[in-house]
Amino acid sequence: MKRTLEEADRRRQNPDTAKLPTDKESAAILKKTRENTLALLADMPDFVVKQLITRSEAYAGTGNWRLYDNLIIAVSYSTERGEQYKVLSKNGAPVNSETANNYNGLDGATSGGEFVEDLKKIFKPESKTQFDVLTTDVMRNHKTVVFQYEIAIENNKDGGVGLKGTIYQSSPAGEKGRIWIDREDFRVLRIEYQLTDIAPTFPVKAVTKFIDYDQVAIAGEKYLLPILSDFRGIVESSNKRFESRNVIRFKNYQKYGTEVTIVEEDSAPQPDEKP
Repeated sequence: MKRTLEEADRRRQNPDTAKLPTDKESAAILKKTRENTLALLADMPDFVVKQLITRSEAYAGTGNWRLYDNLIIAVSYSTERGEQYKVLSKNGAPVNSETANNYNGLDGATSGGEFVEDLKKIFKPESKTQFDVLTTDVMRNHKTVVFQYEIAIENNKDGGVGLKGTIYQSSPAGEKGRIWIDREDFRVLRIEYQLTDIAPTFPVKAVTKFIDYDQVAIAGEKYLLPILSDFRGIVESSNKRFESRNVIRFKNYQKYGTEVTIVEEDSAPQPDEKP
């Protein structure tokens, strides 16, 4: 309710910025954003970053989250090797782990793709993404245009959902969601989506995710990188549905080769972030 009232007041005070772009303007915004995004992703720097991950679980639909664990993970990215993960601690205790291209070796839900894949698949030509302008918004003091988008299952080659277990299972899926674009700088500030057309017999029944992006300074240059992600999945087991939630905060982007260390503030309680 508070958010709705704030948005109504914003539109009343500044009707010009709340006005939807024309079809021609929308097409131009998408074209420039696609070009900027793909260029930024192609020129992604080699970096390291710390992920602070809070994992929770609940009976699906209740919202009664129970803390599962807290993880601190060092992530390194290079154009040659892609994303590499190393678990540093679990619930405050140091973990002696090997570096790998994911952290699926841990029990519980895991996610990936926040740095490149989630953004790239929306804009690459092979996805044949359909866009429709939806509304306007202000995010972190930036005027944005919000588009809804959809990728058909047959075109979502880098999408889908997996389930860990004795035998790894996976299912292809489509994707639909919304994307917030800065209407002055033509860069993405947020995406949120849900997977569609998951096979009815597959144990995973739903997946949603949102990612906030911002300009992050690394070695004196600024790059579009994630700062917050919220991933949720619903799994059915023994005729009961359970929901998992991973909130990921990205801290201390640094030049590749820098050692990632744990500091006291990493263990401080984190506020509940809501999209």
